[in-house]
Amino acid sequence: MLDIKKIRENPQLVKQAMINRNSPMDDQIDEILKIDEQRRSLMTKAEQMKAEQNKANKQIPAFKKQGLDVSELLSKMKDLSNQITTINQELSKLEEVQKNIILSIPNIPNESVPVGTDDSQNTELRRWGEIPSFDFEPKPHWDIGANLDILDAQKAAKVTGKRFHFYKGLGARLERAIINFFLDTHTQNGYFEIMPPYMVNRASMTGTGQLPKFEEDAFKLANADYFLIPTAEVPVTNYHRDEILNAKDLPISYCAYSACFRAEAGSAGRDTRGLIRQHQFNKVELVKFSKPENSYEQLEQLTLDAQKVLQLLGLPHRVVCLCSGDLGFSSAKTYDIEVWMPSYNKYVEISSCSNFEDFQARRAAIRYKENPKDKAKLIHTLNGSGVAVGRTVAAILENFQNQDGSVNIPAVLQKYMGCDKIQK
Repeated sequence: MLDIKKIRENPQLVKQAMINRNSPMDDQIDEILKIDEQRRSLMTKAEQMKAEQNKANKQIPAFKKQGLDVSELLSKMKDLSNQITTINQELSKLEEVQKNIILSIPNIPNESVPVGTDDSQNTELRRWGEIPSFDFEPKPHWDIGANLDILDAQKAAKVTGKRFHFYKGLGARLERAIINFFLDTHTQNGYFEIMPPYMVNRASMTGTGQLPKFEEDAFKLANADYFLIPTAEVPVTNYHRDEILNAKDLPISYCAYSACFRAEAGSAGRDTRGLIRQHQFNKVELVKFSKPENSYEQLEQLTLDAQKVLQLLGLPHRVVCLCSGDLGFSSAKTYDIEVWMPSYNKYVEISSCSNFEDFQARRAAIRYKENPKDKAKLIHTLNGSGVAVGRTVAAILENFQNQDGSVNIPAVLQKYMGCDKIQK
């Protein structure tokens, strides 16, 4: 959530930032400023009335002592009290409307983010690994999985619906091996493992920015105001909601495995086959809490940590910096890590590493203090996929496939798998 003070003092800066995001919001910002002016005017009026009340409160005992009639003064006090109550009710309504509008406005891109309209204007920063060459026609991972009898989308469609999969045999073991490998690697690299609940309340979804704007993309429970999590970012970030952290403990780094649930509203026709875009998928998430002055250093480290697991697996990938028009709602800056997928003949996103600055912290009231007597300051939150498990399975099947239909297992996974190859 943006700071109302920033909107008030720099409306043109905020408007231009939204234009750079390819999401102009001049009308909403003007409405916020209009409400803010009304709100501040009413607050001034209420304060003046309270001052009159205080003055009258001091006069009444003195008047009574002198034997003077205070009925007129008491009547005035009652009238002032009624007016203040009415003003407070108006203020409450205005503040609610203003808050709802502010909650719909995305974060301001960091000044280092390149200005652009869509993903075609993202900036490639670096590549790692060699793109594989095959002396046969490589198959897409959905065909490989079906031929090896380790993935079954048809049975999942019968049991649940489209965009779900059964993992079978060594396919299920591969998914589990990747999860364990990711968690082991990240905990050895200084992250503290946490296993979160897969359902969260409305306050948590609002705290990280999924609500109110993206409620249609969420799975909501019919009998409670709970949501299935779209990513472990939501429960892990909200783990410290409404808390004041000790600066001496920062940065705090968590890693968390979870299932993730997304309605994928508006993505019909995109990646409808295979594991790339599922309603339910597994992911290991990295979440950091940092002091503002260190958060961009932490973003670089977070991205390197996400890259590390792909490097250990031997999967070719690249890192791109998202332009302003391609940024997620809550992000101030994002690096996408894209893994090479032979069936797509291109790099496909497998991780997004973002710095939200104080955008989520303001919504979730996450602060820190250098010393107990200091004023609490808003913390910076960061997160990144460390990485998406289903997409890793897809990348392994495609990049390490053999002509006979078998798939080689990366060396770092073999101790988890108990084999070095998946074959019929």
